[in-house]
Amino acid sequence: MSAKKPHASIRDIARQLNLSTSTVSRALSDHKDISDATKARVQQLAQELNYRPNQLAAALRKGRSQTIGVIVPHIKGYFFPAVMNGIEKVATQEGFKVMMCQSNEDLGREQQNVEALLDAQVEGILVSVSATTFKEVAHFEQVRRHGTPLVFFDRVPELEQSMAVILDDFQGAYQATTHLIEQGCTRIGHLAGPQHLNTSHNRYLGYREALRAHGLPFEEQWVFSLPALTHEAGREAMEYLLSLKANFDGIFAAYAIPTVGALEVLREHGLRVPQDVALDCFSNEPFTLMTQPRLTVVDQRAEQMGETAVRLFLQLLKRGPAYTPPHVILKPELIVRESSLPRTHEQVLAQV
Repeated sequence: MSAKKPHASIRDIARQLNLSTSTVSRALSDHKDISDATKARVQQLAQELNYRPNQLAAALRKGRSQTIGVIVPHIKGYFFPAVMNGIEKVATQEGFKVMMCQSNEDLGREQQNVEALLDAQVEGILVSVSATTFKEVAHFEQVRRHGTPLVFFDRVPELEQSMAVILDDFQGAYQATTHLIEQGCTRIGHLAGPQHLNTSHNRYLGYREALRAHGLPFEEQWVFSLPALTHEAGREAMEYLLSLKANFDGIFAAYAIPTVGALEVLREHGLRVPQDVALDCFSNEPFTLMTQPRLTVVDQRAEQMGETAVRLFLQLLKRGPAYTPPHVILKPELIVRESSLPRTHEQVLAQV
């Protein structure tokens, strides 16, 4: 394998053509004061020498990088890639590039991401915090001290006067649980996410409030805290709930991937969905249309969330760091499919 060819600098081009560095620089930027002949000589040699402009240096000179940094917990599944689509769509329309980092659900990695983006002179940082961030916010306070606009989306840390775009997870969970109750379910278990995350906690609260509002008892042991947001964790959760011998007739899950594991376990125990146990969950992942039966889901408005996060950044950029509007809260949508379709009157009476 041949060694990587080093990049030439403007000084290398200037030395070989016996020109000043300022002339070469202006020739490369197609300046009107430089003749076409000189431009042609400079551009030809630049190509031969593998010259590439130093974008970071240019950004430092101009005081503008036209780049937005984004930190996501991961890019598995549908949600965060869909958010990124929304971010890139609006960012591109507004003349910005996007630099994306993954924290891989790790606080230390998230802190490194912040440092890397600040070093890259990004003009703003959009973040959905990792599952291990908890109350550690010093790295975000550093972004503020740096004067860089900071916008959170979906997962939001405990940081005063933060700007964020979130889904009304409480209302989405309330709707999903109420839907199960309306189908005749009276013993509804919950697959809950990490409670230090605002998304998971609000979904738990929405589930609990729906039970209370409809006169159904809340049992803490009917809530399984998922150790991870994985297929295997969903299997573990469903095995636990079935071991309680509570005769569950409904399950509301805070996340979609674990729901598939739960669905498998129900089948292995000879339970039919939705005839014996009705299921619904967050969020509208494409695979929820491919399960048997198809899953009832709460849509998280992923692409709209990304678009809105960029627009909040643009407001901050325009109005300055003192501007702190309230959180933008998007409305969820319950999409009803076969996993929770209404059961017959006879089926409901048979379980009373």
